[in-house]
Amino acid sequence: MSNMFPKPEKECNDPRCPFHGNLKVRGRIFEGYVVSDKMQRTVVVRIDYLWRDKKYKRYEKRSSKIKAHNPPCLDAKEGDIVKIMETRPLAKTVKFVVVQIVKRAEVAGGE
Repeated sequence: MSNMFPKPEKECNDPRCPFHGNLKVRGRIFEGYVVSDKMQRTVVVRIDYLWRDKKYKRYEKRSSKIKAHNPPCLDAKEGDIVKIMETRPLAKTVKFVVVQIVKRAEVAGGE
């Protein structure tokens, strides 16, 4: 992978990792919010964007959910803000991979 994103400190042996495996990334880059991390090595990322209504000439907020592969070296959790990048299809619905964690989620209830 190029020097576009920093390499994580943690090592992994996942062949579908863009840093330690042999997965090539290309195409679109999105930044979003991890909604779910209940699947094995897969997260659901919510992407928020603005959509222009042609009739009323105004913008409205919309969102879309994208499934992305979550390598063990990054290990994104629910609530994190992540960057995902397009890759070849890894499963029926997974065509993106997590390449960077922008901000970790705040831990609630730390008494």
